Amino acid sequence: MKRNFLTLFFAILTTSIVSADDRPNILFIAVDDLNHWVSHLGRNPQAKTPNIDRLAAMGTTFTNAHTAVPACEPSRCALMSGRRPWVSGCYKNGHAWRKYQKPGEGLSAQFLQAGYYVSGAGKIYHQMDVLEEEWSDYMDKAKLSGNGRGVDKYDGYHVEKTFPNLKDEDIVDWHSVDYCVERLSKKRKKPYFIACGLYKPHLAFVAPRKYYEDFPLDKIKLPPHIEDDLDDIPPAGIKMANPQADHARFLKSGRWKAAIQSYLATCAYTDMNVGRILDAFEKSPDRKNTIIVFWSDHGWSLGEKQHWRKFALWEETTRIPMIWVAPGVTKPGTRCSQPVDTMSIYPTLCSLTGVKKPDHVSGHDISALLRNPKSKWKHPAITTHGKGNHSVRTATERYIRYADGSEEYYDHKKDPYEWKNLAAVSDLSRFKKWLPKEEAPNKPIKKKTKK
Repeated sequence: MKRNFLTLFFAILTTSIVSADDRPNILFIAVDDLNHWVSHLGRNPQAKTPNIDRLAAMGTTFTNAHTAVPACEPSRCALMSGRRPWVSGCYKNGHAWRKYQKPGEGLSAQFLQAGYYVSGAGKIYHQMDVLEEEWSDYMDKAKLSGNGRGVDKYDGYHVEKTFPNLKDEDIVDWHSVDYCVERLSKKRKKPYFIACGLYKPHLAFVAPRKYYEDFPLDKIKLPPHIEDDLDDIPPAGIKMANPQADHARFLKSGRWKAAIQSYLATCAYTDMNVGRILDAFEKSPDRKNTIIVFWSDHGWSLGEKQHWRKFALWEETTRIPMIWVAPGVTKPGTRCSQPVDTMSIYPTLCSLTGVKKPDHVSGHDISALLRNPKSKWKHPAITTHGKGNHSVRTATERYIRYADGSEEYYDHKKDPYEWKNLAAVSDLSRFKKWLPKEEAPNKPIKKKTKK
């Protein structure tokens, strides 16, 4: 009898171990510099992104999602490490992310430690660089082809230059998708975490010519803007906008519409690659038990507030597309208008998969919103650009406080393009509680030395 009991016990134990490998897989899709110009969000009717819209139709899209940091390097460091910049000290591009994140603390590392197969390609961290010990395998960036032969950073942006012979496969993202598609196609005993980092539409704004066909230059419209938009902005905000840089150059060259055309075409190239990933996912053996999370590292301005690129705290630079598909949790074609930021991704993936969330991780689990997009939600989206500069975005308002104490406030119900700064005539005390009491210096962590 005792032997039979032990046999049954080990049978139950073995079954539970096998069932542990029924944990959800994760397909993690990151896009660089993609703002909210995607068709289903409706911000810019010129945008054509049928595959991103197709993904949104599969699950829940967040219509009020924002980045934690409006710059590539610190944004990715914040999301992947789970630490906001005021905790880590990684505030801006050039603050080398590896110096602010300890090996083993990253998002991928938690899934590797939990027994997942963890694979990645392309730009997940800055410069397509990773901590190798946090991945089962990662695509060799030495084999990547960059923007394409002969393409320079400002081609299609400030420089009028075309590349008639450029092919889809001449751009890095084609190969990153290939790498991930191959891994999606295999049946695995372990659950997987597969990360695909798409570099476009990051500069250079160049894509094969066929992607320009839907965006003829004579049909391009400028984004909504007003000439005196910076008149009520404090000096700290104007310094961020830096209108004498890109904007002055575009006004002089007359290439404003041409740059928008190139951005839309490059976004269309990205959308094509998203379609390739979805095609592979729909054929994959484990698709019915796979969570998809799609996000961009920050927004991008194209002349609004006389500002270009990221590096500011207004709507165009902070707002991003974010889409979740979670079997048994999300419902197809749902939308959530609650404010969320990219710090929610780490804790939510841990929650949905049962993987332990490390104590150092900040950000809020949005599982409740995935189950019911109309759930009550008390947290705003918070964006930080440089020490002391923060934006608090609620469902209908934006508050900005700069390091020198100057402020901006916008009522999005009446002013969706943030044209009228009402800070001087508004009670802003309710926003102050969301700002950090202390902020870390821009000081890298100390590495342990071997004795």
